[in-house]
Amino acid sequence: MVNKVTLLGRLGKDPVIKHFSDSNAIAEFSLATTENYKDKEGKWVEVTDWHNIKLPSKYMAESAEKYLKKGSLVYVEGKIKTRSYDDKDGNKKYITEIVVETLRRLDKREGGPSGGGEQSQSNAPQQEYSQSESKSASNIDDDLPF
Repeated sequence: MVNKVTLLGRLGKDPVIKHFSDSNAIAEFSLATTENYKDKEGKWVEVTDWHNIKLPSKYMAESAEKYLKKGSLVYVEGKIKTRSYDDKDGNKKYITEIVVETLRRLDKREGGPSGGGEQSQSNAPQQEYSQSESKSASNIDDDLPF
């Protein structure tokens, strides 16, 4: 069985970081993906879906906080997870989110001054972040299936 999702989209808001201890943090943000197609009448239709994204490691969360902002273009790979909780009235609510395993920031340039010019981002290199980078060497063996 496989639980794998790949998305390419833009952040709908700046990442929200939650610190649980010195060694544990997560980041969450919404991601918009857009599909364009022609309807039966030949008109272009644009449909946007919103996804709840969770970065489950301190390394990924801090990288997102430093380099991502609303509108950033990112590529994510992860797993679909659904969890439930009880709201203040005792009603069961469900949330589906993408728990990210790999995140790649795709923005190369940032808009420049009005006039159409572009300027390079000086401190935000194109980078890939993954959960495996945040694991210590002693924990790597724990991931092996044998």
